[in-house]
Amino acid sequence: MRIIAATTLITAVTATAALAGEGTLYVLNKSDANVSPISTTTGDSAATIPVGDGPHEAVVSADGKTLVVCNYGRQTPGRSLTVIDTATGNVRGTMDLREYHRPHGITFLPGTDTIAVTAEAEKKLLLIDVQTGEMIASIDTDQEISHMVAVTPDAKRAFVANIGSGSISVIDLVKHKLIKTVRTGEGAEGIAVHPTRPEVWVTNRSHDTVAVVNTKTLEIETKIICHEFPIRIAFTPDGAFALVSNAKSGDISVINTESKTIARRINMNEQAVKGDEKDKRLFSDQFGESPVPVGILIRPDGKFAYVANTNADVVSVIDLSTWTIVDRLRAGTEPDGLAWLED
Repeated sequence: MRIIAATTLITAVTATAALAGEGTLYVLNKSDANVSPISTTTGDSAATIPVGDGPHEAVVSADGKTLVVCNYGRQTPGRSLTVIDTATGNVRGTMDLREYHRPHGITFLPGTDTIAVTAEAEKKLLLIDVQTGEMIASIDTDQEISHMVAVTPDAKRAFVANIGSGSISVIDLVKHKLIKTVRTGEGAEGIAVHPTRPEVWVTNRSHDTVAVVNTKTLEIETKIICHEFPIRIAFTPDGAFALVSNAKSGDISVINTESKTIARRINMNEQAVKGDEKDKRLFSDQFGESPVPVGILIRPDGKFAYVANTNADVVSVIDLSTWTIVDRLRAGTEPDGLAWLED
């Protein structure tokens, strides 16, 4: 794996004032090919960080020193990762993935410098040492459009959501091999491992359902009827609730994870951009006037959730004590992936 040195180009941007809170929210702007680091204390973003074309997802290392961004590409498939020093905001380097294209879902394996990242075009899950750039493993998913990935806390298993096959691939991270494929529903995309129970939850965007899979038996325990086009999912730190972003209906479903029922629904109340500006976007007018909430991130302290509305260029801030939108942050064009750094 070759790491290409790079220098950061800084440009000014503006953001709205945010609620007090200690941390930095990294917002990936797909159309702008950059990242907006927004202080959640002040709501300010003094600079953007340029990355590759079509950045979709990102992750911060456990020590908080490194941000890794997947450059998915647009018309031309991307094949690189941008590695950023969070202390300086400088691009440390670019990892050329060479024969692997459309990197998308990404997470660090707990307690390591190793990332698990999907290579959608080749139906692979890649394990890469971020510090050295070494390719540790390239593991087959054997499914179409391997998009997002989630890992168990013990770093022994990974679960890859495959949009094209409507399934998840269960991967042994110790032996570096595919264990089983579980059919969850058409358009399987969003995925997250429950923090306290042996469950992995999957959003099936074409069926408007969320499948709950037992991570021990690898069987589906239940399916929850959701709202329109559920695309991402995140758990509160205590595991009591799952938040699902619904791209078409323009809202968040809040699911009680014990009863497996929808507890409430939070409308984003944002207007999509119009005209030519909308036509240039990934989702274009696929969902009408929906702001198209996609990326969703819940802070480790469980106080707030952030939702990127990719067709409205707004990140909604949800107070999880009241389940209300309390602020709106502006980053760049087509915000999507989100990552968090504790101050």
